[in-house]
Parts: sequence; C-alpha cells; structure tokens
Amino acid sequence: MKFLDEAKIYIQSGAGGNGCVSFRREKFIEFGGPNGGDGGRGGDVIARAVDGLNTLIDYRYLQHHKAERGGNGMGKDRHGANGKDLILKVPVGTQIYEEDGETLIADLDKVGDEVVLARGGNGGFGNAYFKSSTNRAPRHANPGQPAVEMTIRLRLKLIADAGLVGLPNAGKSTFLATVSAAKPKIADYPFTTLHPQLGVFAVDNREFVMADLPGLIEGAHEGVGLGDRFLGHIERCRVVLHLVDGTSEDVAEAYRVVRHELEAYGEGLAEKPEIVALSKCDAMTEDEIKAQIKALKKAAKKTPLVLSSQSGQGVKEVLRALLDVIDKARQMEEPKPKDKIEAWQP
Repeated sequence: MKFLDEAKIYIQSGAGGNGCVSFRREKFIEFGGPNGGDGGRGGDVIARAVDGLNTLIDYRYLQHHKAERGGNGMGKDRHGANGKDLILKVPVGTQIYEEDGETLIADLDKVGDEVVLARGGNGGFGNAYFKSSTNRAPRHANPGQPAVEMTIRLRLKLIADAGLVGLPNAGKSTFLATVSAAKPKIADYPFTTLHPQLGVFAVDNREFVMADLPGLIEGAHEGVGLGDRFLGHIERCRVVLHLVDGTSEDVAEAYRVVRHELEAYGEGLAEKPEIVALSKCDAMTEDEIKAQIKALKKAAKKTPLVLSSQSGQGVKEVLRALLDVIDKARQMEEPKPKDKIEAWQP
C-alpha cells in the first residue's frame, strides 16, 4: 500500500428537507385543516480516528464526500427522514486543518476520537406547524437549511514512541529490519527509504514502536533531497535515536548536519531526548571505533553507544536505553493522583 500522509478533500453536509404544504382532504370531514409534515435533518460529516489504518491513501482517489440530504415533509403529518451521517475514518494521529493548512480544527490522537466537521441543515417546518387560533389554514412552509461546504486538509503524524534519524545510508533501515518485523528497502545507495516505516521493537519482554524516517542531508529544510517534511512524524515521539555511520570520514560533521536540520525544522525536535549511536561497528577495527567515539563525543557532548545491526553487537543496549527514556516520559505524562482527603472524625 502506498504511504500518503497528506490529503486535501472537499466535504459537504446534508441539506435539510423542505417542509410540506398540505391539507386534510377526506370525505365527510369538513375543515380538515393543515397536515403538512416537517422536513428531515441533513446528515453531519464526522471524522473519526480508527485502529488499523496508517495512511491517508483512501482520500487520494476519492476527494469529494457528501452526507445524505434530509427527506422532504409530506402530507398526513408525515415528517421527512433524517439524512445519514457521513463518517470519515482516518488513522490515529491525523490532524485536520482548514483549507489554508494552518488553522487547526482537530487533532485525533486516540482511537475513537471524533469531531463534527460540518453539521447538517435542519429540516423546514410544514404548514401544520404554523396553525393557530387566528391562522387556521396556513399556506406556507419553510425550506430546509442549506448544506455546509468546506475544503479541509488532512495531515498524518505517526504515533511512535521513538524516532530514528540520520544521514542517508547511516544504517537506519538495516537496524529496523534486524530488530523488528518491518521489511524496509535496503540497498547500498542513499535514499532507499522514501517514506516513514514503523517497527515494533521488543527487549526484556517489553515493546515499543519506532518510526524510521528518510535520510536527512544538508539543506533539507530548504527542500534539498527529500526535504524535511517527514520530520512531522517524530513530533509526537518521546525520544530520538540518532544513528551516525561509523565508517564515514567525519562523524562529527555527519552529526552536526542532522542536528542543524532538526533545529531548523523547529516544533521542539531539537529539545527532545536524544540517544546517539555509532553504527556499522562490525566494519571497523577497535582503534577506529575508539577514534570515532572520541570525535563523536566531542560533537554530541555525550558518549555515543556502539552497535552493529548485522552482528547484533550493542543492539540490546541501545533498545534498553531507548526504553528507559520512554518509561520516564510515560511516568511524567501519567496524571498524578489527587491528594487523599482524610475522613472527618469527631
């Protein structure tokens, strides 16, 4: 399935049904009076976050969505049927914006979250509604309220506990494929990852979700390479794993390039907890590893971890470090119990 994280769609709620002008006409019944029914209410357009979806591809090829119109009122005091609501099922983590792409309408970050985007029009009153002691034969009815039309933009931000960043060919996809059941494309050329990948990682009988993003290069915030649009998928992450290719000539510069792109993107990515790891250690000697660790430590201001996705060396240590940060973040997010009030005693 093709990954799509942005979509522009047109929605329209259901218009209300028209009221009816009708009079009772039966044999032997004189002055039957008005009996026109009211129109039905139009359906709403509702967006709902559901489980099992991770892309907006459904809205790539079907861009116009309309709720059902309310039925018209009829004689014999018969009211029109209400129109059915239209429910737009979207992945968890979808943000809904107005047409300008900046005004946020809703952020559906939990399963079952929903928002009414366009309300259906009310049905018009039939002439039976207007009868009174002074107006016994009203000959007018109300039309139904018109539909609400609008253009909205859907933007998906994947829900993951950790985000995986680095330069192209830093070993991100190999790391994801080795430790999780995900099957990203792996090759010996840059930009093999063209869209984010999700993987479930397990360590010490614990699990967490990690998002692998396409590689960043210098100038990504200006659109160079694949750009930095995919960085939106780690805005919700609790920790960032920064992989640096240990076989590169200048690991310090490789680290600084990615950090600069995170800072240029903004949205608090540069302030997120970061774990730095030196990858591909199986292709280096002990002396080379020590030299690269020293250079990377000077640039990152922290001691990097060392791993090899091929041999498995250091992988569990990296996963445990990630899980430790995730657990601390989860504890801080949990609501604190209210102070207990001691029972009154005489």
